[in-house]
Amino acid sequence: MTVRTSPASDLIVARPEGLYCPAGDFYIDPWRPVARAVITHAHSDHARWGHGHYLAHEHSAAILRRRLGADIHLQTLPYGEGINHHGVRVSLHPAGHVLGSAQVRLEVGGEVWVASGDYKLESDGTCPPFEAVRCHTFITESTFGLPIYRWPSQPELFQDINAWWQANAAQGRASVLYAYALGKAQRLLHGLDPSIGPIVCHGAVEPLNAVYRDLGVQLPPTVMATDPSLDKASLGRSIVIAPPSAARSTWLRRFGPDLADAFASGWMQLRGTRRRRGVDRGFVVSDHADWPGLQTAIRATGAERVFVTHGSVPVMVRWLCEQGLQAQAFATEYGHEDDSEPGMPETGGESRQSSDAAEAGERSGCGKPGETGQPGEGGERSEPGESGESGESGESGEPGESGGSAGPGAAP
Repeated sequence: MTVRTSPASDLIVARPEGLYCPAGDFYIDPWRPVARAVITHAHSDHARWGHGHYLAHEHSAAILRRRLGADIHLQTLPYGEGINHHGVRVSLHPAGHVLGSAQVRLEVGGEVWVASGDYKLESDGTCPPFEAVRCHTFITESTFGLPIYRWPSQPELFQDINAWWQANAAQGRASVLYAYALGKAQRLLHGLDPSIGPIVCHGAVEPLNAVYRDLGVQLPPTVMATDPSLDKASLGRSIVIAPPSAARSTWLRRFGPDLADAFASGWMQLRGTRRRRGVDRGFVVSDHADWPGLQTAIRATGAERVFVTHGSVPVMVRWLCEQGLQAQAFATEYGHEDDSEPGMPETGGESRQSSDAAEAGERSGCGKPGETGQPGEGGERSEPGESGESGESGESGEPGESGGSAGPGAAP
């Protein structure tokens, strides 16, 4: 990074409402209502109702309006287009997490900070891949920040899933695959082999499929369970994509008493998770970076200072310190965005509340002598955020309208 004139204070600090940019007077993914919020993506723990003004990537617009209301004050940007607000240059860059997910780049006086939101490195064909953004300070998630978490490649993953589906179809058994409705469901659909049989989607998934298709993402043909073309024989050859909330529900009865089920989650890397879920199979797939991915992403930014949020915070902070970086923690309230798994190392969901963040900052920070691990105005610990996608257990619902793009110079 180039030499810069440092601002009087950190570009982002922690407040009880969320991560705050004092120079620009706005928040990034706040968990309490604020006047201005920059949103990294549309999952419910990062995009919450009640803010006065939202700024997000243009591909998040339809989903945000569907979740938060068609009348929200929403401004959108394409990737890479910057706006100036109170002297802060703000731009959004691909995070590779879900459709419309973005890293937030802030620049003041040559000082560059990047807040990652949630991200993964491997391209999955349903959203632009992660783009490393050079910066002085990087704020990273750490959901799967332990060495045990290493994801299989996309080809390996879908070879296993399609082989499982094919074997079940040969026996006349429906295959039910549980996955979060936004992002992971569409990623799974993108890799399925439709020649095996019909692809059935739950009512929480199908409207989001329409949003993806409208934005040019290629997905195979899908139907809902109530489609009249589905007879008993075709149901027995089908694969069903449903949110975790559908497990053990009466909705599943239509697929017969002998269905095969599986769960798609990064937590399937851990022994015993499949047993606790009570499913036949577990597929290791996550829309978050694994341990090598986190390391690669952080190194690629060139950051000399790193703040760690939700996930395995103490471990990640310690590893970064060992690499010679200034590493500290930000306490956040992200969590329960995904397939909540009680008893996991942190507290529920693929995106974790940073319950260990303050502790990590106090005990594991490696900033300059005299610095505390929790910079800026201290954030409070509190309960994890809301869970699931609205309408997750429903059978109907239409995607919301898309928002317009903001012109250059508009304020966040």
